[in-house]
Amino acid sequence: MAADRVFNVLFLCTGNSARSILGEALLNHLGNGHFRAFSAGSRPKGEVHPLALAALADAGIGTSGLRSKGWEEFAGPGAPSMDFIFTVCDSAAGEACPIWPGHPASAHWGIEDPAAVTGSAFQQRAAFDEALEHLRNRILAFSSLPLDRLDAISLAAKLRAIGQLPGASAKASRGS
Repeated sequence: MAADRVFNVLFLCTGNSARSILGEALLNHLGNGHFRAFSAGSRPKGEVHPLALAALADAGIGTSGLRSKGWEEFAGPGAPSMDFIFTVCDSAAGEACPIWPGHPASAHWGIEDPAAVTGSAFQQRAAFDEALEHLRNRILAFSSLPLDRLDAISLAAKLRAIGQLPGASAKASRGS
């Protein structure tokens, strides 16, 4: 992989309303032009969770153009060819994904679903802030990898290790 190229990254989750949206926005914000991030879901909810948008906005990360969409947008002709695919929810990791053109490197970076948190408005918002921080740590680790110097086996191991960083969901921390 050439160091001067832009890498396409797809974040997948079932609903594409929270975690995958956070990943897309974060990588586009933190990637210094080296990455172009997208997100999609196997069963998209059709709207971005308002607390995901609020957490991003409060972190100074743009939300323009973010939308909940199905992964079929990225599996067909004319779609950008992905270099990396990261599942960020355990249910998406277990689903049969499309055959992605170009055979991108992939890993499971499971994060607990902040949209599933019940309780006070403060507790719900704190869950989104926590998910954002866990994804930020993964994205910073990923974007610092020497992608032009790693062979496929080493890259796969490093991507899996990033998925084990603090905040990994129960399934991700078991290595499933």
